[in-house]
Amino acid sequence: MTPLDAGRLSPADALRVGASGLRSRPTRVILSALGIAIGIAAMVAVVGISTSSREDLNRTLDSLGTNLLTVAPGQSLFGQASHLPDEAIDMIGRIGPVTSVTAVGLVPGAKVYRSDRVPASQSGGLGVYACRLDLLDTVGASLASGAWLNPATERYPAVVLGDRAADRLGVGAAGPRQQVYLGGQWFTVVGILAPVALAPELDSGALIGWPVAQSTLDFDGYATTVYTRAHPDHVEAVQDVLAATANPAAPDEVRVSRPSDALAAQQATDATFTALLLGLGAVALVVGGVGVANTMVISVLERRAEIGLRRSLGATRGQIRLQFLIESQLLSAIGGAGGVLLGIAVTAGYAAFQGWPSVVPVWASAGGVAATLVIGAIAGLYPAVRASRLAPTEALATP
Repeated sequence: MTPLDAGRLSPADALRVGASGLRSRPTRVILSALGIAIGIAAMVAVVGISTSSREDLNRTLDSLGTNLLTVAPGQSLFGQASHLPDEAIDMIGRIGPVTSVTAVGLVPGAKVYRSDRVPASQSGGLGVYACRLDLLDTVGASLASGAWLNPATERYPAVVLGDRAADRLGVGAAGPRQQVYLGGQWFTVVGILAPVALAPELDSGALIGWPVAQSTLDFDGYATTVYTRAHPDHVEAVQDVLAATANPAAPDEVRVSRPSDALAAQQATDATFTALLLGLGAVALVVGGVGVANTMVISVLERRAEIGLRRSLGATRGQIRLQFLIESQLLSAIGGAGGVLLGIAVTAGYAAFQGWPSVVPVWASAGGVAATLVIGAIAGLYPAVRASRLAPTEALATP
């Protein structure tokens, strides 16, 4: 065997030599790895929570449908409030791909109170809406308590409260003894809606029948919002013709929107905060890398005698560099693996608390580990080069 062969270091031996340096200082290793772990955990958790939130939104939209369109009156050329024609609902219903259409009409001047003793100025910002009986099916709403209006109750003083309206009025459940003071007379609360994701304006509304609104509250009969369901494959085509169909004489005075787009826009806004948190996680990761570099530099200073002995026994400069690079990589990998596991645990816990599905992208976990290896290589490069440049005689002479 030649001297060159005797000086070779197998990958397994190099790994053992690098690991031995970590085993000799467990407390310092744990503290240094913790800095890396915090940064990786922050980044994985931010990505995981953001992805879980988007997955929950996607599931919500899948269940509610993204084919709901709304039509509302806009303003005239002179800035005056316009209204939809009486025939608007029927005309929209004649569009081929439209599967259902319904409407609500805001009853101007009508306020709803818990009792007739509440001052008129304390209305709580609740609106009173005349609505059609097919409203629930079209907007994808459901009842939290009681029953929906029917052909009988829509003609009498019966009301269904939105989720927030019921909360503000202190009405916990529907029933024949639950009444609210609406438009100057008592209405019986026959139902309470669950939150309506695609029509949040209904959450703060008191919904009454169209006939009773016209007969007792001087409702003018004009729809203020028309809800339309279209075939999923033709939503854009229907959206393009809705304004002209609802008001052929003045299509510019009609506003058409897609509620699911508003939810998606809200999610896009949340992405800004996600980017900010990712930046903070990156800062934490850099701080952890500095901690690793500091640990490795101190390790080189403390182990000068060991380095000198290995050099005098035939270890090459390349082997010394490799030893400290592997040590730095192992230290960072320990922190990275711990950070990924901690980030996944934080994501799972927060998602469970929010009732979301827990989703951590594979690329986030793999990227976290890869980032730690890069940090480890950068942090260990200078200490490794410094260790390899120590002359055997100088290192052994160090007390």
